[in-house]
Amino acid sequence: QLRLVESGGGWVQPGGSLRLSCTASAVNLEEYEVGWFRQAPGKGREYVSCIDDGSLKYGGFVKGRFTISRDIRRNSVELQMNGLQPEDTAVYYCAAVQAKDGCSGYARNYRHWGQGTQVTVSS
Repeated sequence: QLRLVESGGGWVQPGGSLRLSCTASAVNLEEYEVGWFRQAPGKGREYVSCIDDGSLKYGGFVKGRFTISRDIRRNSVELQMNGLQPEDTAVYYCAAVQAKDGCSGYARNYRHWGQGTQVTVSS
């Protein structure tokens, strides 16, 4: 059974950086398409980024600030976030699906979800 665990969240000042990790147990995460989503208080879940075999994709609001990547050795998917702003404050979730048809920004396409990690950006 795939279990996803997010880590790396925390508090940072505006303009700062954080690196989130999504680590999988019991399976090889390379076989999965993985997405990052976020949910701010009082708002719906928002697509951030996803990675599949051949591409890296990002939500429109990212504007070059975030980078998604795989760490094969750690069996994880990383999300490097730079230039964080207060509007980036949210719980960040990773999600995975064992598929080869190209990752998407639709939460309903993902089967497995982590518990989330809080990111707070404030001065």
